[in-house]
Amino acid sequence: MEINVGDVVMPGDNLRNVPIKREGRNEKEIVILGPGLRREGDAVLVCKAGVLRKREPAVYYVDTYQKRYIPNRGENVVGIITQKSGDIYKVDIGASEQATLSYLAFEGATKKNRPDIQIGDVVYAKLLIASKDMEPELVCVDSQGKENDLGVLSSDGMVFTCSLSLVRKLLNPECPLFKLLGQNQAYELAAGLNGRIWIKARSVHETIAVANAILAAEYTVPSEMQKLCTKIEKILLLTI
Repeated sequence: MEINVGDVVMPGDNLRNVPIKREGRNEKEIVILGPGLRREGDAVLVCKAGVLRKREPAVYYVDTYQKRYIPNRGENVVGIITQKSGDIYKVDIGASEQATLSYLAFEGATKKNRPDIQIGDVVYAKLLIASKDMEPELVCVDSQGKENDLGVLSSDGMVFTCSLSLVRKLLNPECPLFKLLGQNQAYELAAGLNGRIWIKARSVHETIAVANAILAAEYTVPSEMQKLCTKIEKILLLTI
């Protein structure tokens, strides 16, 4: 039975129609397998139950509802500093074990110029190492050694949790929510693929309103998100 994008898949299913490489305009493009899929030889197997999705040009993954975050290399996460041990910080990222973050994993950090990080601080970081056999390791720089929006987040913001499927929905380029909210609200946001979102708006009321809009978007189709944002705007006007 052929399985297509949008179909429900179960662990053990063989995706015979997902190629190892696909023909691009100039050369073959590598197919990237995201969460829920693994490659064994020339076969692509499903390891999580959910809906098969595809993100252009050639990224396949299983959209599944789960609460426990499983670290994946290269993903951006929102974490909370829980402990300092020598030159290493322990960070809670919502996984089965805490991740490590070196004080040198920040732009411009040296032994003499250490970042000012305290227990309880919120960081937006990228997973450098994520393996079932190794402790997750975070960095707050990109491949060029630049901060690029990563690092310690302002303590004036608010952190809340949501489902992993909602975060993936919000970060999809086709999701209009963030753009619609930005038309009438000024806010800063960091969305982690571990199901944590940090947000800071002009006031506490606006911060809570935007957070509620984000949570409500989980069960809102893209065509209805304009109505959702309009409703949030009316609520804010009543509280002024």
